[in-house]
Order: sequence, then structure tokens, then C-alpha cells
Amino acid sequence: MEELKYKVIKSERQYQDYCHALEALVDGSDQSVPVQDEIELLTYLIEKWDEEQDVLAEADPIELLTSLMSERSLKAKDLVEILGVSKGLVSDILHYKKGLSKEVIRVLSSYFKVSQEAFNRPYKLKVSENSHLKNASVMNTTKEVA
Repeated sequence: MEELKYKVIKSERQYQDYCHALEALVDGSDQSVPVQDEIELLTYLIEKWDEEQDVLAEADPIELLTSLMSERSLKAKDLVEILGVSKGLVSDILHYKKGLSKEVIRVLSSYFKVSQEAFNRPYKLKVSENSHLKNASVMNTTKEVA
């Protein structure tokens, strides 16, 4: 079986290589159908990478995780096996009750082939004592009980 010339972009280096290849094809004088098809394919792969990177830059780590799980048809029970943690911890993570540990971030980034920085961003946790409060700026504070 022959190796594919182009594959889905999974790294910044591959992205840069494909951009240079596209520039060379566009700047070249060959306007044959196979070259046009190659230009279209590279353009599609590059645009797809760009779209994914924009989504990654804006999504909080849990939104990103649920999006990646959805793309791969994974459920919370699958994360339990992937991460090697309890169902309760996975549930707490997915419901914003617990943050992502360094080890969980490492495993997720390796499994989903995403940079650790994508999962290592600040996001608000929901603290059960403050669930009655509507103001998001106080979600992570604790209630003083007299």
C-alpha cells in the first residue's frame, strides 16, 4: 500500500510544511488538473487546521475536552479508562467541580494530540456552596457560615 502524500495536519511543523508546499504549487507555472487538485487538497487541510486552532484558542479546557470527546464519539466512561481515574473524578471534571491536574492534562494532550497549553488555561469552577449566587465573579469564593 502506498503512502499518502498529504495527511490531516496534526502539528505546527506539518502545518508550516504544507503552507510552503502550497506556496510553491501556486507560484509554479504548472496548471494541470492534478496540480489543481493538489492545491485544493492542501488549501482544505490548511483551512481545517486554522479553524481548529481558532476553536482551541477560544474554548475553555472543559469545552475543548467535550468537543474532542464528541468528535471521537467518546463517553465519560471512556475517559475513566483513558485517564485511569474514578468515574466520580471524571464527572466532577466534566461538570466544572474539579480542575484538571498536571497528570490529567498530560494524558489528555497525548491522547487527543493537542498541546498541553490548550488544557492548561484558567476556567471557572462551580463551587456547590455558592450555587445560589448568580454573579460569575464570585463563583469561586466560599461562603462564611456563622
